[in-house]
Amino acid sequence: MNTLELDSYDWKLLQALQANARLSNVALSEQVNLSPSQCSRRLQRLEQSKLIESYNTQLNTAELGYQVTAFVTVTLEKGNTRARKNFQERVEQMDTVLECYSVTGECDYWLRVIAQNLPALANFLSEDLAYMEGVRDASSTVVLNKVKQCSSVPLPS
Repeated sequence: MNTLELDSYDWKLLQALQANARLSNVALSEQVNLSPSQCSRRLQRLEQSKLIESYNTQLNTAELGYQVTAFVTVTLEKGNTRARKNFQERVEQMDTVLECYSVTGECDYWLRVIAQNLPALANFLSEDLAYMEGVRDASSTVVLNKVKQCSSVPLPS
């Protein structure tokens, strides 16, 4: 956990950026009642402390032609550390794998994957994943509807 001391201005900055990361420094400084130079210094401090990881634009995958989202669980052969390292490196290079988590439980990884259609997802599962070194099992769950998607973190007011 980060040990940086945050005051009310820092919390206001974080809340404002979560609501709209495209705010200019001037607009942000007005919103949190700081001078632009103070706001800029505080932002730089928050970025350097890694409390702010990145600034992103969230694109609509369906509008870009990716009609299928699936969660894929992957189980690797036990004790094969080389396969684990290779799996992680390969997954990092796969554009349609949006997220990958190493997890506890019955499987080793959870992936959030997008595909243009069901045949493309089937190809990903049967060609890309199935033949990866050390993959013992992979199964998928197709998303029917997105009920909630949130990228903001609850912050104190």
